[in-house]
Amino acid sequence: MPTLHEYPVRVEWSGGRDGRGLATAHNSGTNLDITVPPEFQGPGGTTNPEELLTSAIASCYSITFGIIAANRKLPIEKLEVSATGVVEQQGMSFTYKQITIRPHITLTAGSTEEQAKATLDNAHKADNYCIVTNAVRGKVEVTIEPTVSIA
Repeated sequence: MPTLHEYPVRVEWSGGRDGRGLATAHNSGTNLDITVPPEFQGPGGTTNPEELLTSAIASCYSITFGIIAANRKLPIEKLEVSATGVVEQQGMSFTYKQITIRPHITLTAGSTEEQAKATLDNAHKADNYCIVTNAVRGKVEVTIEPTVSIA
């Protein structure tokens, strides 16, 4: 029998396009101020759902890769992930089209080329195990562009 995990969130919103809100994650107690981004004629100045989706996928990827790297005993010194989400606007229709994830993985000094190759291979595979990416797969194109270097 499967185990279900719940992640309740509460959002309070006041106003219209120029409004402000507060998203609260119940489990962690994290609060995030939210607004409509300026490119959609909002005030901006805080995060928004578009950034949060990009952040969620980049964070999920980072955690998933970290777990895989630890399980495979890859000599990771540092992982830095940048991500860019792209939303297409056609009139009043908006579609989240793509997220590009660019992990830069630094291996410890003395790592071998074989370890670098295994790291690169696993950097591509990590995407397949990411819970959040799998939730949007088929609707949002997710591209992984990793680089691996040795310290």
